[in-house]
Amino acid sequence: MNDATGNNRQEAAAYTIEQLLQFGIRHKLLEPIDAYAARNALLELLSVSEPYGGETDGAEADSPVPLLESLLDYAAETGILEDNNTTLRDLLDAKIMGCLMPRQSEVARRFWTTAKQDSVEQATDEFYRLCIDSNYIRVDRIGKNQYWLAPTEYGDMEITVNLSKPEKDPKEIAMLKNAPQSHYPKCLLCIENVGYAGRLNHPARQNLRVIPLELDGEPWYFQYSPYVYYNEHSIIFDREHRPMKTSKQTFYRLLDFIDQFPHYFIGSNADLPIVGGSILNHDHFQGGKHQFPMEKSPVELSLTHSDYPNVKLGIVKWPMSVIRISSHNKMQLLKLADTILNEWKSYSDPDNDIYAYTERNGVQVPHNTITPIARNNANGEYELDLVLRNNRTSEEHPDGIFHPHQQLHHIKKENIGLIEVMGLAVLPGRLKDEMELLAQVMTGTLPLDASITEQADHPLHKHTSWIRELIAEHGTAMKAPEAEAMLRSAIGQKFADVLRDAGVYKRTEQGREGFIRFLGSFGFKA
Repeated sequence: MNDATGNNRQEAAAYTIEQLLQFGIRHKLLEPIDAYAARNALLELLSVSEPYGGETDGAEADSPVPLLESLLDYAAETGILEDNNTTLRDLLDAKIMGCLMPRQSEVARRFWTTAKQDSVEQATDEFYRLCIDSNYIRVDRIGKNQYWLAPTEYGDMEITVNLSKPEKDPKEIAMLKNAPQSHYPKCLLCIENVGYAGRLNHPARQNLRVIPLELDGEPWYFQYSPYVYYNEHSIIFDREHRPMKTSKQTFYRLLDFIDQFPHYFIGSNADLPIVGGSILNHDHFQGGKHQFPMEKSPVELSLTHSDYPNVKLGIVKWPMSVIRISSHNKMQLLKLADTILNEWKSYSDPDNDIYAYTERNGVQVPHNTITPIARNNANGEYELDLVLRNNRTSEEHPDGIFHPHQQLHHIKKENIGLIEVMGLAVLPGRLKDEMELLAQVMTGTLPLDASITEQADHPLHKHTSWIRELIAEHGTAMKAPEAEAMLRSAIGQKFADVLRDAGVYKRTEQGREGFIRFLGSFGFKA
């Protein structure tokens, strides 16, 4: 690279730095006086010798992404990036935005001042905007996800195909394999992630900010998820790195949160493997401003108890086993939630294949737990949905008896966590291409021949049985839009089947009787 080319590149990078600084000031990431320090930090980071001396065009960008992409290209061309791959670009773009971020204490002060003077809803609106403007929430990638509603007998299920996670090329995979191991931060949820530079196998978090709060008198933190599977997808996590545990304190914390954030729901993954979430080693909840399909589902059977005259309890019309309790009386609701949890933990129902414990090497291994969700309902009551879970396995179902069964793994085989429980399917990105091929089969442009049915490496091979069922029902002469709509609906039905498999009491007469028998075991009557 000759001097003239190098100077031109530096000048272009300096110009982009000025545009990024102006973006940061307009979007309140930093004050005008902070631009001096931020400019110098960016010049050093990108090895640019001096700032741009002229005027910028003043165009108001809605997103920092085009400016960041330009600076990342410059970093790749000049050797600042060791390799021009997604992992290294992501590490650097978080570092670039970190130079523009307000201090953690300033973000927290601004949030709680707005909450006190205006409303907590305005405070979350502004904080969410900050997370988008700082590129911590990657809306450019999230926008690639596919999303649709699929009608079922339980209402419209929400389906999303997750395309926001970039594919890694072989060189990146090799780099990750050889990356040195570290135990700091202990996990992706620890408070030490704020401002962390990241590494090949841990995302950079210089642009992460959190809000401190108290739940049941203990220090917790509130942040947004960078993946945003639903509106204002939040994570609320314990300051201490301690394992998930569903207990009476869980219910106290959930209701304490909706007292402070009345416009949000909050829920917890279960605390056992298979039925729990992906991070069981750090206690946390998920929340947000979203009404899930399960919340919209009605109670189909109400039960009463003389000890709880001010609490409503009912079984929800849902493929999983959901108890909905609601009341204006917070302490009564908490008492009942704790009773249900403790009763369920020790409850077995052999007629429905439910066992609370099995013995392993002389130790009683627990299997029953609950996925709880809290909200303020339309009547101004506290409302808890308590989803009964059991993580036992068998020879027939080694992945879990109450887990998607083998015949559904071609669509979904991962754990059914909180988000799926509530009716939002997060499906693997591979389904996008597979659905396009499936549509070709249904329109007759791709034959269902041996290349699909007998070759295990064909992307449609895993769907063979399902394809035959679809052809038997719909034929292979559909128009392309018709085939696409049919497949989306069929995937919704598959997801309803996934949730039915995960339900401990099946939606049969036997299952219904078992469910009522469990509630009757501690005094509830239909």
